[in-house]
Amino acid sequence: MDGEVPEAADGNGRREERNESRWPGGGTQNAKRKTQNAKRKNAKRKQIKQNDKMKRIIIILAGTLAVLPLSGQAQQPQPAQQFQSEQPQQPAQQFQSAQPAQQEKPAPQVLTLDDCRQMALASSNALKTAQQKVEIAGYGRKIAAANYFPKITASGTYMYANKDLQLISDEATNELTNAGTILQKDLSDKLSAILSDPVILQKVMTDPALQKLLGYVKSADIATPINAIGGQISQALTLDTRNTTAAVISLQQPVYMGGKIAAANKMAGYAEQLAKEQYSQEHAQVLVDIEQAYWQIVSIAGKKRLAEGYASLLHQMEKDTDALIAEGFATPSDALTIKVKANEVDMMLTKANNGLALAKMLLCKECGLPLNSEITLADESLDMIPQPQMTEELSDEQIYEARPEIRSLELAQGIYKSKVDIARSDMLPTVAVTANYIVTNPNLFNGFQKKYGDFLTAGVVVSIPIFHGGEALNKTRKAKAEAAMTALKLDDAKQMISLQVAQLRQQEEEALEKLTTAESNLANAEENLRVATAGWNEGMIASNVVLQAQTAWLQAHSEVIESGVELQMCSVNLAKAEGRL
Repeated sequence: MDGEVPEAADGNGRREERNESRWPGGGTQNAKRKTQNAKRKNAKRKQIKQNDKMKRIIIILAGTLAVLPLSGQAQQPQPAQQFQSEQPQQPAQQFQSAQPAQQEKPAPQVLTLDDCRQMALASSNALKTAQQKVEIAGYGRKIAAANYFPKITASGTYMYANKDLQLISDEATNELTNAGTILQKDLSDKLSAILSDPVILQKVMTDPALQKLLGYVKSADIATPINAIGGQISQALTLDTRNTTAAVISLQQPVYMGGKIAAANKMAGYAEQLAKEQYSQEHAQVLVDIEQAYWQIVSIAGKKRLAEGYASLLHQMEKDTDALIAEGFATPSDALTIKVKANEVDMMLTKANNGLALAKMLLCKECGLPLNSEITLADESLDMIPQPQMTEELSDEQIYEARPEIRSLELAQGIYKSKVDIARSDMLPTVAVTANYIVTNPNLFNGFQKKYGDFLTAGVVVSIPIFHGGEALNKTRKAKAEAAMTALKLDDAKQMISLQVAQLRQQEEEALEKLTTAESNLANAEENLRVATAGWNEGMIASNVVLQAQTAWLQAHSEVIESGVELQMCSVNLAKAEGRL
């Protein structure tokens, strides 16, 4: 305020001097007025000239420092050359609320880049899915290895039949049960035929012994006992199988399967390694994504501070313009131009705030935090993005060995070769040893008695494929074609990776050169802004020139931030391309 009075007096003095120069002769009143004020003006001019130089320096410093981010607090004067945001006096972890004690909010969680990496790796569903695939592939390998061991199975059976099992036909059964009757009738018929002969009859009639024998034969009952014996034989040949139970324990040990088991185990091992390589790919992608989200927030936060500083500068210019208009060093058009620019920057600041909030929500999602979490990044207050450490160039062979994509294709090639062996094995004979322990009721080896009986079997099973419509042959050809296709993909992948690495190396060099140029442009823009601000405050430079200088400074600082983030991402992408993540 002390500097404003001399400024106004100096301005009024200059305007009166200009008016006096316009009236050389002057009127009587004007001449008298000049005489009365001459001594007073001369006395004040010395004091004004002494303070004018210091006042202008203060105004220049104030206008220059207005570009610094305020963060809601008044900024202390700093040297004009330092166009950097004021760093907090306390560590980043110590956040204090400007609200009263009863309305204090929990301090935001401060996250470093390494913290974000670890949280993203721990919470990534894609990475968890890849880990599950590794476990699944491991189980598949164990399943394939189980084919080397014997298969032991146990089974039990109960069966009910509504009929008994007969070993002879119904006609034979009927003959057995009526064998005595048939024999007695046949004997009677034979005897009657013999006695029909008169000679034989005469002899029997004259022989008492023959008469006695004949009477015994006629009176004897041979049908009943013989029928009983036949019934017993028929019953013995009828098995009681209405209720049958059986239990079997079987063992089968493969001896030679045409190489199928060995090929299947190789393929399962390749599949497990392939799942691990895919996990490595997903791991690297998670790190790239979290790096991008992290540095995006740092970039937006830096641009937000620039917008805050720029807005503060323009609003200060609005106030200064009113004083300059009163002194005749500015016009209302200048004030309107500055006001329009200030409104534009306010809108820019609003967009920056919204963009920063959305970027932090994205980072929270990647880190597995609630979307509304209050977080602050350790590097969020940086105006200059730190340069990543440059690494030595790796050879193509080193890169191929490190890239999970190349290893994945090599493993896929091995899988298809194993498929060829499996398909070929279907055309080869197989040999297996078998053994069975069987328990049955009825007892199969003891007259089908109603009690348990057991027995053991052992043998060798040989299977020789003869003709299956060319299925195995076509499977073999298909697997060979797939293996050849994978080899072509592998060659293409190596060429693409070499090209990708070369491009990323060039991009990294360009980003580094771009950052160096942007820093140089920023230094020039800072000096230009300082000179323009000083000239405007002295009334020597128009407001539009100052606004252009401010815009150039803002653009230069933004390019420094963008170039720093671009260099960081180029470094991360190059590390991924070279298999270093």
